[in-house]
Amino acid sequence: MSRTVARLFTDTLEELGVRHVFGVVGDALNPLTDAIRSSETLSWVGCRHEEAAAFAAGAQSQLTDTLGVCMGTVGPGSVHLLNGLYDAAKSGTPVLAVAGQVPLSEVGTDYFQEVDNDLLFKDVAVFRATVTSPEQLPGLLEVAVRTAIGRRGVAVLTVPGDIGDKELPADRPARLSVARSETRPDDPELDEAARLIDDGGDVTLLVGRGARTSREDVLALADRLAAPMVITLKAKEGFEGDNPFQVGQTGLIGNPAAARAMDRADTLVLLGTDFPYREWYPEGKKVVQVDRVAEHIGRRVPVDVALAADVGPTVRGLLQRVAAREDRKHLDSAREKFTQWQDGQRRLADPGHDKGLIGKVRSAFDNRDHLVRPEALAAAVDAAADDDAVFTSDTGMATVWLSRFVEMRGSRRLIGSYNLGSMANAMPQAIGAQLLDRDRQTVAFCGDGGLSMLLGDLMTIRTEQLPVKLVVFDNQRLGMVKLEQEQAGLPEFGTVLDNPDFAAVAVALGIKGIRVERPEDLADAVTRAFAEPGPVLLDVLTNPDEIAVPAKPTVQQGWGFAIAKVRENLRSTGS
Repeated sequence: MSRTVARLFTDTLEELGVRHVFGVVGDALNPLTDAIRSSETLSWVGCRHEEAAAFAAGAQSQLTDTLGVCMGTVGPGSVHLLNGLYDAAKSGTPVLAVAGQVPLSEVGTDYFQEVDNDLLFKDVAVFRATVTSPEQLPGLLEVAVRTAIGRRGVAVLTVPGDIGDKELPADRPARLSVARSETRPDDPELDEAARLIDDGGDVTLLVGRGARTSREDVLALADRLAAPMVITLKAKEGFEGDNPFQVGQTGLIGNPAAARAMDRADTLVLLGTDFPYREWYPEGKKVVQVDRVAEHIGRRVPVDVALAADVGPTVRGLLQRVAAREDRKHLDSAREKFTQWQDGQRRLADPGHDKGLIGKVRSAFDNRDHLVRPEALAAAVDAAADDDAVFTSDTGMATVWLSRFVEMRGSRRLIGSYNLGSMANAMPQAIGAQLLDRDRQTVAFCGDGGLSMLLGDLMTIRTEQLPVKLVVFDNQRLGMVKLEQEQAGLPEFGTVLDNPDFAAVAVALGIKGIRVERPEDLADAVTRAFAEPGPVLLDVLTNPDEIAVPAKPTVQQGWGFAIAKVRENLRSTGS
């Protein structure tokens, strides 16, 4: 018995182990969504915006290391997928997007809602094609899936509205076997890297997400080399907890210990990272870089030895070759500096911090209105959350506070838009994560600006009854933009947000809402939010003037802040 195009799609997704398809129903997708409706293992998750659907699919892909799937219908529906698909592409995670199209007979006539999908998705997709006949589908679907998984990117299949319900001329299933293998450098390359490391003085490791599955090997290398380990934001979930070598992050969200560990090293060993900020790489160092993607090597910093291979087998090869270090001064110094910085951060997170300032000289950055410090909120959530919780974070200050005050201990996971840097990602990514396991705690660190962008998908959380905990850092600002302006010496402009009571909005939508306006109410509110079995939106009014001091603050930045504050004060007094 023959199958329709739509049925082959659903059967193939079931075979791949896909459990959820995210999107908004309509016209060209109707045959496909009807096939999903009758599936026993595949569920349709109707979102309020296709961008949220793409973010949710990408989140599932990142957490499972398998294919995520989303759909957008003709024209605008497919266009709306773009931002979430770009995030998946820049995160290096496989996603299949099915895009609707006008009927074949109308393609090229500027028909109602017609968009050239193959052109639209050219930049974001590693594979894209339009199905023009049922005979094409099994082969195109195979190539799309294999390319997305093999190249860890986005594949887009466009399906015209009059194709989905057509029968295949033969019942030929898609063949989807995709074998994965690890690569290891040849012995001469490993020998060269080991010689450079042995002769290269003090070593610091910069470790990224690409090393996450090789934790024990990387820790063994750090121990052998007595090397402090700087971890990227995306490596927090693999290397932060129970790690006596890590010294946190470098960069704008980093800390002085990590920056100094990089600066004082003679040799840097980069493991599975494409850390993009060139200004944070010190000059004049010997560099060994290991990355499975060859084009990543050397594009941020000049490299002396390039090892285009997987981190695990490469590090195991190095462990057989490099000499053990007895002098641990470089490591001990970095760890001591890191501990001092952590102690200072804990003081900022103390709910009684502002009380200690009473009667003292105050600055333009003080919490004059006694709002909740964002550091205190992040620390309280860290203490309340499970050790296997999944965290998502919006781009901006929410990510800064998470990076500094939430420890990825136990089996905690962390995802965010850390390569694309999109706003509005935390909530839809939490939707995707929570659907994977309704019993696993999922916590979204939401900026008020980010939450506002895709606010409608709060209704998806309500409809699906997902027990997500949405923590809103409600400083009524685009906080990171405010910081950027003031750092450049510009007065704050265009960043103030006229927010509603987000907790009241949540209640109106059938979600538990809790609002916190004073520091003394924070602890109880966080406890109540995490004790609630269903979804909760915790709306916390946080201090908009709180700043995150970068790892290596410059005199120029300090003058910029001072000038900006003077200008803001003059403007507020009408001078």
